[in-house]
Amino acid sequence: MKFLDQAKLYVKAGDGGPGCVGFRREKFIEYGGPDGGNGGHGGNVVLQATHNLNTLVDYRYKQHFRAKRGVQGMGQNRTGAAGDDIILKVPVGTQVFAEDNETLLYDLTRAGEQFVVARGGEGGLGNAHFKSSTNRAPRKSTPGEPGEELTIWLRLKLIADVGIIGLPNAGKSTFLATVTSARPKIGNYPFTTINPQLGVAEIDGYEFVIADLPGLIEGAHEGVGLGDRFLGHAERCSVLLHLVDGGMSPKDIAKAYATVRNEITAYGHGLDAKREIIGLNKVDLMSSGDMERKRRVLAELAGVTALPLSGEQGVGITEILRALAQAIDEVRRENPLSYHADPQSVRETEGLADEDAPPTSKGWSP
Repeated sequence: MKFLDQAKLYVKAGDGGPGCVGFRREKFIEYGGPDGGNGGHGGNVVLQATHNLNTLVDYRYKQHFRAKRGVQGMGQNRTGAAGDDIILKVPVGTQVFAEDNETLLYDLTRAGEQFVVARGGEGGLGNAHFKSSTNRAPRKSTPGEPGEELTIWLRLKLIADVGIIGLPNAGKSTFLATVTSARPKIGNYPFTTINPQLGVAEIDGYEFVIADLPGLIEGAHEGVGLGDRFLGHAERCSVLLHLVDGGMSPKDIAKAYATVRNEITAYGHGLDAKREIIGLNKVDLMSSGDMERKRRVLAELAGVTALPLSGEQGVGITEILRALAQAIDEVRRENPLSYHADPQSVRETEGLADEDAPPTSKGWSP
């Protein structure tokens, strides 16, 4: 399935049905009077967040959606049937923007949440509505009101507990493949990952969702490379895992860390304030003394100790997963209203059966 995180849609709600002009005609009843019913309400266009989607690819080739119009009123005071609503399913984390692609209309952050993006028109009034003591036989009715029509933008921001950031070739995809059942593309060249990848990690009975984001380069916040388009997915993450390629010299490591942090700060939207865990990757390629020198460089820059690991060899994986789980739990305790990822929905995209899934716990303890 291809990943698509932005789509432009034209939606049109149903028009209301027209009212009816009718008179009661029955044997032996000379003055039956007006009995024209009202028209039915037009159908709405509704967006519904669902947990079993993680892309907007369904709206790549079909962008026009129209709800049914209401049925016209009928005699014997019968109101026309309302038009059927049209429900468009979108992934959890989808934002709805106006045609200018800047004005936020709604943010769908919970499974099952709905937003009526276009309301159907009210049905017209039948002539029975206009009956009065001075107008016993009105021949007046009104047409139904037109339904709303507008152009909207859908923008998906994936909800994950951990977002992996770093320069290209820092080993982000390898780490995701090692700790989850996800199978991202892995290659020895920059920008192997061109779309975000999700996976479910488990440590000590605690589950959390990890997102592998495309690599950042200098100028990413201005649109250079792929970073500026996908940095938005990191906004939903509770914790950032910053992987640094340990195969570089200490001077290059310092530059790599500073480059990514500068891009995050320049992007804004609160990314620079998120909890960060630093991982010094590819420790299997360096000696113990070299590793300690590079960890000291990162500690001087970041103010925290970098955790050594090797995604390829599986070294230090348990320690960094425990650090991530503890950080996620602390963020959730500090801010209970923060975004919570749904491991079950992500596991379905990994291809795991329910019986193979590890148990989910409410909290983490070492």
